[in-house]
Amino acid sequence: MTSSTSRSSQIVRTSVIGIVTNVLLAAFKAAVGFIANSIAIIMDAVNNLSDALSSVITIIGTKLSQKPADRKHPFGHGRIEYFSAIIIAVIVLSAGITSLIESIKKLIHPTEPSYTAATLIVIVVAIVVKLLLGSYVKKQGIKLKSDALTASGADALFDAIITLSTLVSAGIMLLWNVSLDGILGILISIIIIKAGIEMLSSPVGELLGARVSPELVKQIKDEVMSFDGVYGVYDIILHNYGPNLMIGSLHISVNDTVNAYQIHALSREISAIMYQNHGIIMTVGVYAIATGDNRQREIQSVVMKTIANHKEIEHAHGFFYSEKDNLVSVDIVPDISVTDEAGVCSTLLKELQEQLPDKTVHIVVDHNYS
Repeated sequence: MTSSTSRSSQIVRTSVIGIVTNVLLAAFKAAVGFIANSIAIIMDAVNNLSDALSSVITIIGTKLSQKPADRKHPFGHGRIEYFSAIIIAVIVLSAGITSLIESIKKLIHPTEPSYTAATLIVIVVAIVVKLLLGSYVKKQGIKLKSDALTASGADALFDAIITLSTLVSAGIMLLWNVSLDGILGILISIIIIKAGIEMLSSPVGELLGARVSPELVKQIKDEVMSFDGVYGVYDIILHNYGPNLMIGSLHISVNDTVNAYQIHALSREISAIMYQNHGIIMTVGVYAIATGDNRQREIQSVVMKTIANHKEIEHAHGFFYSEKDNLVSVDIVPDISVTDEAGVCSTLLKELQEQLPDKTVHIVVDHNYS
């Protein structure tokens, strides 16, 4: 796992490259604009300075997210990164909507493009620089799992695509006298708006508590199952407090012959591995598998076999028998397709009660949060 400090420094470094590149491109456009006496090119240079804004937002968000935990925010400020990603996504959405409005205007009132050698040089240079910059920043964003950086890179790529479409449209107009400016603009604007919505969905989803990736869950299960004495991993619940910190819990099944000291040692080892490998502060709970008492094993077998006959139940765990209270308890996880959980629970409870008439049976309905 990339350390928090290393990751943030790489994000800042990439964002600085974005700012410097946009400033140099703006300076180049401004110089050409003054030489060619073109207000349009000079204004485009100013636009490039505003493009650096997404990189500035990324840096600010990254720096603020590194603030240490305090009394009001005991889990730190890592979620600030998601807010910076949302702001950049809104900027991309705004650019797409603005482009759509302008494209519709051009479709209704088409104008013949007028390009000089200076403007063509500026356009070609801008396309090449923005494509290279956007590809690099987006690649770094994916590598560092930074939504803000990914959105910033996509913003630069869309700038290049818009400029390229303008150039293609102008070429078609000059060669065949056919105006596609408005049509191309509308199509690209829709693509940008769609991408902006997708960019927005990722950080918003994290803030709302999106389900963690199946790959991470499988990795956690595999790592925990690799410990001697662990026979099952259940109830994985993870809360995201930023790209480098999760708070979570899980349960493991161990034989009922394991003593408290051994459980203590095992849970500490699992918690240490979870933090070391994934940045997860993990609480480990324990379910005991009946192996000793014959009556307890017999009841456990009856319960598990009965549940196994129900294909709509994904799995069962947490079997518990209290001889003192004459109580049998088990946790079940219904398949995601089940809509009537109460009905499934009622049917199962009836079957178990028939087989264990002298026991009080308690069924806990769990859900697969991971």
